[in-house]
Amino acid sequence: MCERHCLPSCRRKAGLKLHARRLPAFRNSKKEADLNLAQARMRDLDAQLNAKEADLATALNENRTLENGLRELKDQVAALEQSLQDAKTHLNSEMLRRVDLENHLKTLKEKMSFQKCLHEDELKEIKRVHESRITEMESGRRREFESKLSDALQGLRKQHEEQIQGYKEELQRTFNAKVENAQLSAARNSEFANAVRDELMETKLKVGDLTSEIKHYQSQNAALENRVKELQETLDKDRDLHRKCMAEKEKEMAQAQKKVQEQLEEYEHLLDVKLALDLEINAYRKMLEGEEQRLNISPSATSHSIATQATSEGRRFLHGRKRKMKAKKREHSAGFKTVQHASSSGKVSIEEIDADGNFVRLKNNSDEDQPLHGWVLRRRLESVSDVTYKFPPQFTLQAGQVVTIWGTAAGVSPGPSDLIWKSQKSWGSGFNIGVTLVTDEGEELAERKLMHVPRGEESGDQDDEYEELMGSEVELPSQTKRRKKKCCLVS
Repeated sequence: MCERHCLPSCRRKAGLKLHARRLPAFRNSKKEADLNLAQARMRDLDAQLNAKEADLATALNENRTLENGLRELKDQVAALEQSLQDAKTHLNSEMLRRVDLENHLKTLKEKMSFQKCLHEDELKEIKRVHESRITEMESGRRREFESKLSDALQGLRKQHEEQIQGYKEELQRTFNAKVENAQLSAARNSEFANAVRDELMETKLKVGDLTSEIKHYQSQNAALENRVKELQETLDKDRDLHRKCMAEKEKEMAQAQKKVQEQLEEYEHLLDVKLALDLEINAYRKMLEGEEQRLNISPSATSHSIATQATSEGRRFLHGRKRKMKAKKREHSAGFKTVQHASSSGKVSIEEIDADGNFVRLKNNSDEDQPLHGWVLRRRLESVSDVTYKFPPQFTLQAGQVVTIWGTAAGVSPGPSDLIWKSQKSWGSGFNIGVTLVTDEGEELAERKLMHVPRGEESGDQDDEYEELMGSEVELPSQTKRRKKKCCLVS
């Protein structure tokens, strides 16, 4: 009778143990869902970071273009100022020439008036001399002398008048020629001065326009610099936030893994307890059947069915776990690990080779831009003949930037830091892939090899140990601690 009263309590304990076994499975599924959400958030943050870096590169290129335009405008302004200075110098020289011509004309007029006065004085002096001579002559010869004197005076007068007329005509012609030349030169100088004045006004207008444009470009440059600073600050904040989020996520993942490990250990402990309880139930059932046979009592169908159900559930669970462990062993033993070897002797290095053959990524590790015109990437793939990718003309890899060369099968839209290998669908995939960067002079600057090698023998030995562990479906309770230790190694 005492054994019959103990059976309900054993059933309640078995029910509680089953409930405790289902609860960690629910917690594990919840933690896996949180882990998937954290990984999706991490991928979104990586995409946002790449987008921010692309915007920063575009802003830097625009800033560099505006600086080049500003430098060209400054050169144009300097050239226009030099031409304006030359025009002013030429105008001053022409004005000095005009003043010199006017002074020369005035000098000629004064000289002509002086000669005229000089001739009149000479005539007066000659008349006075002749008059004094006439008065001194004898009266008898006065008439003859007067007639001769008058003839001589008339001849002299005519001669002087002719000379004066020739001088006048010559001076008049010279004066008219000088005046005409001066007028022509003044007209030309005035026309040139007007043209220079108009050109000077146009130049002043152009200088004003260029000054306003320079101020506008300077304001745009300042706005762009402020925008670049804001983007840099935003990028730094995003990076810090991303680092903090990644650190928190890694901490959460470590805590989740720790909790999963603890729950797995708890689950293994509960499994061992369940197996021990099943063994105890079987022992009690055998004792009960022995007592019923000894007392000639009919066997209890309920207790037999409960014990049989518990034993069958334990065996089904062990069989299912044994099959999972064997499948994991086959998958793990057939796996390969990826090993990459890289070397570089210049500014540009090969940073990454995609294992699926989608892309190859290069990086400029220096502080100066590196033109890649004429450079090639040579790919070696096992027994396949080598193929080369040639960089497009005028392509330059900026300082500290990366460039990704995609195959056409990748299906990506090229960005500012992407190139497409149009003649090849992919870079290829296999157990041994090598990519070499060769300059236009044939020098090999960088190389990277990607190899798939089989994993070590430690995992295979460990799986054999696990298979030996799961070889028997039921073990004695005395082996619980040893089995628990090995199950922890499985995780």
